[in-house]
Amino acid sequence: MAEAEFERGTEAARVYVRFKELFGGHKHYAKSKRKSRIDPADSVPFGAGRDPKGLGDIVGALTNQLGWDSPLAQSELVANWTSLAGEETANHSTPVGIDNGVLTVQCESTAWATQLRLMRVDIMTHIAVRYPQAGIESIRFLGPNVPSFKRGPRSVQGRGVRDTYG
Repeated sequence: MAEAEFERGTEAARVYVRFKELFGGHKHYAKSKRKSRIDPADSVPFGAGRDPKGLGDIVGALTNQLGWDSPLAQSELVANWTSLAGEETANHSTPVGIDNGVLTVQCESTAWATQLRLMRVDIMTHIAVRYPQAGIESIRFLGPNVPSFKRGPRSVQGRGVRDTYG
């Protein structure tokens, strides 16, 4: 039916024509405006960009995609502690772990812990250069695990708080 017939016809026909003027008719999209879901690079089996990639590139992209860069860099840092800190220093210290950007190193003696505390800036510089993705913000050097006599069978109750002024 033509629109002219609707205008002369019933009330429903007039309402239809009015809505069509306000909201428009059906929108027809041309095929050229539609997005193609087929990637042209995938349709050609031997086209450009389809060269084989190295295994290292693929594994590197996978670790980056899964967010494994920081944990892998941290484990590599712990594994290569000898080359990072030096042979002599590594013989007297062991990295224990990394927690919230803090590298914890257990030392053989308090003297080595003190010495490594003095070398902290140098070690942090080497870590920042060689393992930037590890996310190490500081280093904590611990002395040896010696027994504490504050609690246990060899502890003695103190005499309490004393007046130290006077």
